[in-house]
Amino acid sequence: MPHYKDLNNKLHWIDSAEHFSLLPIGCVQITEQEMIVLQDQTETVVQASLTYAEKRAMAYPSIQQQFDLLYHGGIAEWKAAIQTIKDKYPKA
Repeated sequence: MPHYKDLNNKLHWIDSAEHFSLLPIGCVQITEQEMIVLQDQTETVVQASLTYAEKRAMAYPSIQQQFDLLYHGGIAEWKAAIQTIKDKYPKA
């Protein structure tokens, strides 16, 4: 699937040459390596803009995984798993 970047270095891609007209004006095709670099830069910017609460929410296991941990490991093991995440992303 070819990747493109616009004038603001935002990534775009199309799944068929038929859809080329849907790309914003000024897009140019880029290599796979250039796409990876732009993705990494975008991820860095996004991560820097997240609050501690958003980072925590993304890091917590799903409710189903937490219930499974409670059932099999007990409250102490569940608390330890949750505390690890709270320690990694402390309140600001």
